[in-house]
Amino acid sequence: MNKKVTADLAHIKEMMERSSRFISLSGLSGIGAGIVGLFTGIIAIYIIGDNEIVVEGSQMANSSSTMVQSIVGLGVLAMLMAIFVACVFTIRKSKKLGLKIWTSTTKRVLIQLTIPLLAGGIFLLVLLQHSLYGLIAGTTLVFYGLALINVEKYTFSELKYLGILEIFLGVLALFWIENGLIFWTIGFGVLHIIYGVILYKKHQ
Repeated sequence: MNKKVTADLAHIKEMMERSSRFISLSGLSGIGAGIVGLFTGIIAIYIIGDNEIVVEGSQMANSSSTMVQSIVGLGVLAMLMAIFVACVFTIRKSKKLGLKIWTSTTKRVLIQLTIPLLAGGIFLLVLLQHSLYGLIAGTTLVFYGLALINVEKYTFSELKYLGILEIFLGVLALFWIENGLIFWTIGFGVLHIIYGVILYKKHQ
């Protein structure tokens, strides 16, 4: 009798979780996005190479605007690739679990993600307009971390800790802007891979 009650409670808990949380998020999405971020960071560091970077207060003056444009373009391409990879593995997991991908929970997740990311995107445009290139890496990490913390209540709790670490790295990048790309690579590359592995082992 006790075993049946326990099994029923476990089933009810699972059904409630499915209806209130976005559990289709795949650990492989994190790993894939992390690999993209890692390679993007390495390529960006290579592009800068031995080019002289002069730090003047909060402004980073670069000898080549073309180089800055190349790095920004690379970042946008990496973001699109990461989103594509995340969507592929998320849809794959949804089908495996027999869940609908587009639900009211999915909408809430997207809204909670979009608000801080949109604000961060506008702020980045301001930084670009004023040639404050040295603040870009740290700012992207901080706003991304805020977005993850904002969406954690609708998905896995591990996202909150990832968000906190991203913000921490972002703050470090804002204080040490000459190492901003290194912190960016760790945040969007290494941390994503570690998070993906943990999520995969725990929930998949």
